[in-house]
Amino acid sequence: MSALFIARVVGKIVATRKDEKLEGVKLLIIEPLKRDGTPCGKPLVAVDSVGAGAGEIVHAVKGREASFPLPRSGAPVDVAIVGIVDRVYPDAGEPRSCW
Repeated sequence: MSALFIARVVGKIVATRKDEKLEGVKLLIIEPLKRDGTPCGKPLVAVDSVGAGAGEIVHAVKGREASFPLPRSGAPVDVAIVGIVDRVYPDAGEPRSCW
């Protein structure tokens, strides 16, 4: 999977105890999508920096950059939602491949 990808929000995580740098941060379960909108890979836990909701298609980033949108630096984050997708225009490439 590339560092940037699209996914669907499929659930949320409620954690009564977590790292102090994640206090006040919403955690969502996202399912990566193929270019044609079908699931691609295992669900991931992501921090939400844009106010995404259940069922929405989102733009996510994976890797060190995932902690950049958070108010506290150095948060232990691997995946972050950085945008809500309005529409996808896949190119003429392989429509069933992952982003």
